Amino acid sequence: MLYIIQNDPEVPAGNIIDHLSVPHFVCQLYNGDRLPDVADISAIIVLGGAMGAGDDHLHPFLADLKALIGNVVSAEIPYLGICLGGQLLAAAVGGRVEPGRWEEVGNLNVYLTDAGINDPLFNGLPAEFRTFQWHHDSFDIPEGGVLLASSEACPNQAFRVGRAAWGLQFHPEVTERIIRDWCAWESLAPAATEELIAGFSGGADSYCTTSRLLIENFIQSYDI
Repeated sequence: MLYIIQNDPEVPAGNIIDHLSVPHFVCQLYNGDRLPDVADISAIIVLGGAMGAGDDHLHPFLADLKALIGNVVSAEIPYLGICLGGQLLAAAVGGRVEPGRWEEVGNLNVYLTDAGINDPLFNGLPAEFRTFQWHHDSFDIPEGGVLLASSEACPNQAFRVGRAAWGLQFHPEVTERIIRDWCAWESLAPAATEELIAGFSGGADSYCTTSRLLIENFIQSYDI
């Protein structure tokens, strides 16, 4: 079973669900769902959230989630972490997550490294592509990890650790509804909200293609 871990009610799986071709289950940790056993996981996607990767005292499930992620990496079970999910991956394998560093909000370009161009997760994507960013914290690349993508403001946009675990800082899963919800949550001015939506809508086809390829590559690169 492919599990999707949702940490925050405001950060759902979005368009990821549209691109899945395998059985999956959404585990809502914020709602009291139990984490799956490692033996039951064929692949796992961990979504973002407003909390920080080190906020175990505020969200006790984070400690158990990081322990599970460490076991998933050790077992070489395919893992994809998005924003907080990428930060949790870094933390779970001994990396550092820095609050309030390299913050980004908006429609911004990401640049693949040479390793990223040749990484199976990014197969079919151009060396430079548009992404949606909404993060205040950022991860260091953990020891043994491989930097796969950067942006102008945030040099650590994507990495792989081990054979099958990837962490992303950007959000391939967002939809217009999700962006509007985040803008309302952050109390953005209407003009700022519409500017973000216009930028997203103007590149909607490209965003959809990027998300689809990432999810298809994640599923197809390994026997899930």
